[in-house]
Amino acid sequence: MVTFTSEASRSRSKKVCVIGAGPAGLVSARELRKEGHKVVVLEQNEDVGGQWFYQPNVEEEDPLGRSSGSINGELKVHSSIYSSLRLTSPREIMGYSDFPFLAKKGRDMRRFPGHKELWLYLKDFSEAFGLREMIRFNVRVEFVGEKEEEGDVKKWIVRSREKFSGKVMEEIFDAVVVATGHYSHPRLPSIKGMDSWKRKQIHSHVYRVPDPFRNEVVVVVGNSMSGQDISMELVEVAKEVHLSAKTLDISSGLSKVISKHPNLLIHPQIESLEDDGKVIFVDGSWVVADTILYCTGYSYKFPFLESKGRIEVDDDRVGPLFEHTFPPCLSPSLSFVGIPRKLIGFPFFEAQAKWIAQVLSGKSSLPSPDQMLQSVDEFYRSRDLAGVPKHNTHDIADFTYCDKYADYVGFPHLEDWRKLLCLSALNNSQENLETYRDSWDDHELLQEALQSSHFTNFNS
Repeated sequence: MVTFTSEASRSRSKKVCVIGAGPAGLVSARELRKEGHKVVVLEQNEDVGGQWFYQPNVEEEDPLGRSSGSINGELKVHSSIYSSLRLTSPREIMGYSDFPFLAKKGRDMRRFPGHKELWLYLKDFSEAFGLREMIRFNVRVEFVGEKEEEGDVKKWIVRSREKFSGKVMEEIFDAVVVATGHYSHPRLPSIKGMDSWKRKQIHSHVYRVPDPFRNEVVVVVGNSMSGQDISMELVEVAKEVHLSAKTLDISSGLSKVISKHPNLLIHPQIESLEDDGKVIFVDGSWVVADTILYCTGYSYKFPFLESKGRIEVDDDRVGPLFEHTFPPCLSPSLSFVGIPRKLIGFPFFEAQAKWIAQVLSGKSSLPSPDQMLQSVDEFYRSRDLAGVPKHNTHDIADFTYCDKYADYVGFPHLEDWRKLLCLSALNNSQENLETYRDSWDDHELLQEALQSSHFTNFNS
């Protein structure tokens, strides 16, 4: 009887490769191991954290982050975090379900801490759950492709290269989980004259500190959170900062900042870049700039993945993916964690990871490939009808969806306090862009959060 059980559990246990040891990869490794799978995590940097592992030296990177000249289309610098970056969400909502993001004495105890504090949280998480022993550091994945099938069993070939020795390893896995993040490969606009403009052009991917822009006239393209943050930092050192936005219908928070700084000006989109350094905007106004800084977001790229065209990235729509996770014709042996954006990331990644781990062990099952494809088509149709541009396909911004997703796995719904704290921070940032991280009025909600089981059940 005992032998039978161990053999059955062994047959359900898979050898799984997780690519990336950032927030999505770490929680995937934990959940897979919890389900009895044998896990190897491949991480290109020397420590955990992914995007949150700050890389101050960007000299080797192309200023616009174009990776065409590099091996395998890979970038040299993974993280896009700048030195002064602070979280845009309060720490209480950020933690995994059973590992709250607590303020610790001797560390950055602010509710909206700097990036290093989140990196330390991820290190604490990997140490608390013994994840480091599964991770191979300084290893870059160069190729992931299907092995010739033996019967109906899919296996994957993973080829990776050790950074320092250059040693190449080729291994066979039962399943691969792609958790490489999506804030590394710059998404650039197409602007007339951009390729021949002689002055400095950089993407925020390689922006770290404001000092190199001292006394310059800088045009910041893109009115995202990073575009606004970087503009507010540059305005202290640059001669002028011109923020070019898709719409001049801006938040009252940004409006207050602009009225406070006479050297911060807002413009519509850029029409063209001229050889004499002129930046001409669509309303006919212009400025002679020293630097253009593109805060225009990031693209999904999986240069290592050979899927024979069955998974494509089309204008930042990664597909087809059933519920942003499983490619119908390659599931469940290939899956993705961390594709969705604009949601409370860590609990969502955890739900994805649990689902994948349970599907691989046979505890949960997926619909048929045809049903999954049909579901993806319906989702695309609903996005098109709602007028959502294709490149925003994975921007969820919907708590109901997160709860629906949790139901697949029997994962708890997001707590009400988490949702409300998220919305309250968002509203505060719209009104008080410069101060929302240090001044807030959600004290009652905060007390409710801290008295919830998420915090009280945890003994640090």
